[in-house]
Amino acid sequence: QVQLVESGGGLVQPGGSLRLSCAASGSIFRVDDMGWYRQAPGKERDLVAAITSGGTTNYAESLKGRFTISRDNAKNTVYLQMNSLKPEDTAIYYCNAHIADRTYLTGVHWGQGTQVTVSS
Repeated sequence: QVQLVESGGGLVQPGGSLRLSCAASGSIFRVDDMGWYRQAPGKERDLVAAITSGGTTNYAESLKGRFTISRDNAKNTVYLQMNSLKPEDTAIYYCNAHIADRTYLTGVHWGQGTQVTVSS
């Protein structure tokens, strides 16, 4: 069984920063692509950023320059550094990972989500 556990969300003022973390654990053979998505109330879940095991990154165009995704392969952990936060960044942020377990079965796994609220 594989689990993704997120942390680091919370309330921040406009212009502030937050760093989200997501650690994969359990019966893991290999972790491939990892990423972050977000879902605001009444909206669809959208890609924020993704990163391959080799470190190649992909961002939502509107977030380039403010958000940075990174990962620590030794810890099976992905991070999202969010700077210059705006009220419109308020959403539940979900971690996502493509993982092969120890039976070599590959699947897409999701974290439980962490709330980010940007408000004064």
